[in-house]
This record gives sequence, C-alpha cells and structure tokens, in this order.
Amino acid sequence: MSYPPGPSDPYGQQPPQYGYPQQGQPPQPPQGYPQQGQPQYGYPQQGQPQYGYPQQGYDPNAASYGYPQQPPGTVQANSGYVNIAYLGTVQVATMGQRFLARLLDGLVTSVVMGIAMFAGLASVLGIAHKVKDCSGYDPTTDAYSQCVHDQAAAGGSAVAAMLGFMAVFAIFALLYEWLMISFLGATLGKMALGLKVVKEANGQVPGLGSGFVRYIIPVVGIFLCYVGALLVYISPFFDSSGKLQGWHDRAAGTLVIKK
Repeated sequence: MSYPPGPSDPYGQQPPQYGYPQQGQPPQPPQGYPQQGQPQYGYPQQGQPQYGYPQQGYDPNAASYGYPQQPPGTVQANSGYVNIAYLGTVQVATMGQRFLARLLDGLVTSVVMGIAMFAGLASVLGIAHKVKDCSGYDPTTDAYSQCVHDQAAAGGSAVAAMLGFMAVFAIFALLYEWLMISFLGATLGKMALGLKVVKEANGQVPGLGSGFVRYIIPVVGIFLCYVGALLVYISPFFDSSGKLQGWHDRAAGTLVIKK
C-alpha cells in the first residue's frame, strides 16, 4: 500500500519536467540560461558598466581613473617639460639653445646690415666724387655761389642715402623677426636648432598681434642704452615657474619649445 508523498519527503518530489509545459503552467526557460532578475554573465546589458576594452566613442584625452591629467601649461616637476593644449607634453627650450639661435639670427642680420652699409657708403662716395672744389672760384661771383649750393645739395643727398639704407635695414629686421615668428613660429636660427615659439594657450603660432608684442618689447629696451634689451633677453632666468618665459614671452603669451 503506497501513500502520497508528503511536502517534506525529498524522495517524493516530482521530477523536473522536460519538453513542452503542461496545460495551465507557465513556460519554463531552458536550463542553463539565467532567469529574469538574476545576474547575467557574458555580454553586458545596455546601461551596465563594462570592463575590459574601451567601447566605441572612447576619448583618450578624457581624464583617466587613477592617474589625474595635468592641465595645459603645467610644468612636470620643473623637469623641463610642459603640457600644452593640442600638443601634449613638450620640452621647453633651454637658454643655451635660445642663445645659439639668437647668435645665428645675429649673423643673418649682420650680413644684411653689411650689404646695406656698403651700398650706402658707395652712394655717398659717388655723390662726393661729383662735388666740385669751390676754392678756385672768386667768392664774389655767381659761379662760387652755385658751387657752394651744389656742395650743400650733395651733402644732403649723401645723408639721405645713408638714412635710407638704415631704414631699409630696420625694416628688414622688423619683418624678419616679426613675420617669421608670427606665421612660422621660428626664425632661421630657431629653425636650425629645432626651436619654435607657440602660444601657451593653444599651441599655435603666435600670429601678428602676439608676434609684434614679442618683438617690440626688446626693441624698446634698445633705447635704454641696450640695457633694457639685455634684461629682456636674460629675463627667462628670473622665471620661477620653470617655463623659461621672458618678459616679452609673458606679455605675448608665448613659449619657446623644442620641436
């Protein structure tokens, strides 16, 4: 005689049903698949945190976890490197490199100045050769007065010629430094040493405005018996931030870096 299994009888439980569900029973999911509400392993669901490789749309410039990013313009422990927007970590040009670049630029401008002075001197000598000697004329005659007038005109022409060639040299020096820094970020001397002047805010070339500010400040110092210009050029030594910014760089918002 058999009795119906009790609720606590483990041997009397009904075996799991396989195949199609009985009428009136809800469908059962296949064994091995997680049910609703249970943690799922394998492919992550939408909205859940994902681990491993970054997904599409990952921004490598975004702040990383565990290693804080440094803002642009931050010097890395005064090691000679600085972070600049759109350029990343770059090396600041040393004072020795900047001095050599300035020396090469001085050689370029000296060659141009020598050519201008030679041309001016040749013009003056040519004008002086044409000046007549008035000692052989009677001071009471009109010929003497004309000779003196010609001498004065020749002297004025010689002075004008010298001033003209000096102006040409000054314009060349202005355009050489200003325009090359503004549009290229480097003069010939800086190009030879692999240096470049960039905007600290965005890493771009200075442009006409900042390039002119950076050029004109040392020029103003020349009128102080060159002492002002010398102080401007050695002012990067006084920069305690580690960026080696001179006074003209601070005013223009620029940095000199090693490319």
